[in-house]
Amino acid sequence: MLRAQRPLARLLASGLRPVPSWPRALTATPTSPATAAASSTTAAATSEAAVAAAAVAASGATVAAATATKAPLAARLAEGPSFEDFLRAPVGEAPGDEAVRVTPARRRKPREPIPPWLRTSVPIGENYARIKRDLRGLGLNTVCEEARCPNLGTCWGGSESETATATIMLMGDECTRGCRFCSVKTNRAPAPLDPTEPEHTAEAISRWGLDYIVMTSVDRDDVADGGAAHFAETVERTKAKNKHILIECLTGDFRGDLDAVRRVALSGLDVYAHNIETTRGLTPFVRDRRATYDQSLAVLAHAKQCWNDHLITKTSIMLGLGETDDEILQTLKDLRAIDVDVVTFGQYMQPTKKHLKVDAWVAPEKFKALKDLADGMGFRYVASGPLVRSSYRAGEYYIKNMIQKDAEATRKQQMQRHMSSNAAATAATAASSASSASSASPPLSSTDA
Repeated sequence: MLRAQRPLARLLASGLRPVPSWPRALTATPTSPATAAASSTTAAATSEAAVAAAAVAASGATVAAATATKAPLAARLAEGPSFEDFLRAPVGEAPGDEAVRVTPARRRKPREPIPPWLRTSVPIGENYARIKRDLRGLGLNTVCEEARCPNLGTCWGGSESETATATIMLMGDECTRGCRFCSVKTNRAPAPLDPTEPEHTAEAISRWGLDYIVMTSVDRDDVADGGAAHFAETVERTKAKNKHILIECLTGDFRGDLDAVRRVALSGLDVYAHNIETTRGLTPFVRDRRATYDQSLAVLAHAKQCWNDHLITKTSIMLGLGETDDEILQTLKDLRAIDVDVVTFGQYMQPTKKHLKVDAWVAPEKFKALKDLADGMGFRYVASGPLVRSSYRAGEYYIKNMIQKDAEATRKQQMQRHMSSNAAATAATAASSASSASSASPPLSSTDA
């Protein structure tokens, strides 16, 4: 900086006149200090006047340009199409040859509207209101609300021809897993289990007068047994208050811990349910990485074995995620290989924009075809429809009747075994008495003859 100023300082000190082409700010003449100050003031004033003049000129040019532009636009508007022309124009087209069409540079694929067969009514009814009131009073959660099920009013309300059902969600409302289809909240470290929940749940269910109850839970990988003991205690307390109620338990996979599966399976439930959710190929993209296809099959198979194949097992499959017919068929074969009794098919519906998008809306005719297919493969009961969920109308007559028939058959077998054992005991007693009597009687002698 100092080097740049030295030539200028020497020039000013020498008294030479500045070159006319130099900037005004660098010019100077060898005059007295007073004259120099006056010249500086005059130059500053002149500069300010020049700037003001330039601003006025620019403003005038802008106004002139605006006026010049305004006139042709007004003329074009006057000569352009009228409002009636717009009304008469075909849909999607603008009137006039000079109409300007503005389109986005990148179009997003429009979201397909929900088909009419998936629309449901607002939940109402006395039974619905009573169940919701009791849930809030006891601080209980339901998967019906957490998962935004469209059948909430139908299941809770019931009717003379339909069994009222509800699905209680145990162990809180925060899941340690993050499946891409589920709207239940996720938390790696949820609140500890509530030790009073089993009793509160049993008390609420006893008030509702339901015939069939479904108990499910969030996944609790933070608990040693995955919450199996908590789950089983709830079933036992509920059965103690109402031995006639039918209980279906929709469990997680307990990280593949088969001892935990056995603890729940032997708690007194009537149906053991675990959802395989989708096909083998889509499982890594749909479910949490800790939930695998083969692990789900192992859970269902072990639950069946705990009751010597007498326990009813159930699973559910979502459609509309991009699965193929061959993949669905293979999934059904895998389920039949482990003797699953009940399977349900339902339409996947995206709960929020953050979840997996719906790949396709499956038509009711396709659901009917899948039901016929599964029936032909030997499943004891199949529920298939767009609005069907894993616990939707779980207490429907067919399942309820199936459970009662199995229970009656078990009782008959027990009675037959009991009668057989009694008959065998009676025969053994009679044979023993006859043997004792013969040994106690003296043989006849020749003199007696």
